[in-house]
Amino acid sequence: MKLQGKRAVVTGSSHGLGLAIARQLLADGAQVLMCARNAADLSSAHAELEAAYPGRAFAVPCDIAQEAAVETLAACATELLGSVDILICNAGIYGPKGALDTLDWTAWVHALQVNLIGTVYCCRVFLPLLRQATRGKVVIISGGGATKPLPFLSAYSASKAGLVRFAETLAEELKSEGIDVNAVAPGALNTRFLDEVLAVGPEVVGEAFYKTLLKQRDNGGAPLTIGAELCSYLASAESDGVTGKLISAQWDPWRRIAEFQNELMASDIWTLRRIIPAERDKDWDAPS
Repeated sequence: MKLQGKRAVVTGSSHGLGLAIARQLLADGAQVLMCARNAADLSSAHAELEAAYPGRAFAVPCDIAQEAAVETLAACATELLGSVDILICNAGIYGPKGALDTLDWTAWVHALQVNLIGTVYCCRVFLPLLRQATRGKVVIISGGGATKPLPFLSAYSASKAGLVRFAETLAEELKSEGIDVNAVAPGALNTRFLDEVLAVGPEVVGEAFYKTLLKQRDNGGAPLTIGAELCSYLASAESDGVTGKLISAQWDPWRRIAEFQNELMASDIWTLRRIIPAERDKDWDAPS
């Protein structure tokens, strides 16, 4: 098993993608410390995984928006796992929905506190443990809001774009230390997030987006397992040296990265970047 002997922390792992990631890492041989805000939901999820993988699944309630809670989580990881080789940052919320000037500002700021600042603080606090690993791995879950505008979900979109640029930046900081940092776009998932947006209706999130989500719901969405498998790949030695990339679980040929890894790492492919006129066959920059 490719993660045999590895120790992982997965935030936001009581439901949906986070739970699927924890399950995949366990199946691939890792010990996994799960965390989530809701203690009851976390306990139920932990019981399920502990039954399937006795002695390798652990759980600690944690709200990553609270610095003290993240610090306690790291201390628990040290106590329960000994150290940490893998950090999967999945915890996040949609935040308020609607036109920017109609939103509760406190709720907007809180969404960034959870999605962006909470994730960054997790990375900061766990870095001393990751530095003890043979090769530390950080995987940050992104979303559609990182690469295109999401009207009426401005807090979510802004925070996810920030996470991708943070992952690219942290990857550069840690290259010489042998810690790989990547972001994952798991695809359009049919999880509680989907239900949450559908519940507010087209009047709040826009008719076009609402219709897109209805179609996604009816078609089944992207399988959770694909995103979980990509996270396990990025947590393993199979991906050593792949760092600073935003990888789509559903659309990118990540299972074949070994075939073109040198070219990939020498390029800006799978990164956030500014498009210049020449790339769209425009000569706007030509001398007049």
